[in-house]
Amino acid sequence: MPNGFDQAFRALPTVTIGGLPITVLDRDQTADWMIRAAREHPRGGRPLYLTSANGEVIARAAGDAEIAALILAADQIVADGQPMVTASRYLCSQPLPERVGTTDLFHDVARRAVETGVTFYMLGATEEENARAVAAARRLYPGLRIVGQCHGFLKGEALDAKLAEINGLAPDILWLAMGVPHEQRFVHNHAGKLGQVGLIKTSGGLFNFLSGTNRRAPGWMQAASLEWAYRVWLEPRRLFWRYAVTNPRAIYLMATRSA
Repeated sequence: MPNGFDQAFRALPTVTIGGLPITVLDRDQTADWMIRAAREHPRGGRPLYLTSANGEVIARAAGDAEIAALILAADQIVADGQPMVTASRYLCSQPLPERVGTTDLFHDVARRAVETGVTFYMLGATEEENARAVAAARRLYPGLRIVGQCHGFLKGEALDAKLAEINGLAPDILWLAMGVPHEQRFVHNHAGKLGQVGLIKTSGGLFNFLSGTNRRAPGWMQAASLEWAYRVWLEPRRLFWRYAVTNPRAIYLMATRSA
């Protein structure tokens, strides 16, 4: 039975963008909810599950029923894409206040975690990227309690042992950085083994930005919904065709499946 907070968490206002229910929260509100969720969600069942959507996620969910189900299983979905914010202003019953990008949200939550004693576990990326990301987080936030870390490539018995270890450490927030749909599938397959974790936040490429391997687009490009173009410029071989396929599809879906 969910407690009062869990009921309130799931009852937050949402709008439909591109066919997905997106929570109407700004970054500060999202960070506050995450801290509160981490502290008040009863342990012993499945952790609360917060994920993010952008144009690529909208396009992939529309074309793949499994991905759609994995995304829709989240307790809340926040908008990690400026085009979604723009679309909401013209097409939805209530506009989104701003983009809730995970690479920014992490810092909002980390500052609050230092003040409140909320603990983190950082799971995902390669061993080197994970170590660099954790080192950067500790350097930026000296009082932050990161109770554990691990790369995201364990399988079989090694993975089972690591899940048991994480559950024993009982972090308030598990930052899960494996990319779509791997991190959503991880939640589906393994969240039931993490009953002592408060909240899971899927995080995509967060650790690569924390480590310094990836760079953010200039602020004006983010505001103009062009961060994707900056990423293509940095990694054309990996990302050109991805965005060439998903961007037009996402624009169509936002235009026709928003309310």
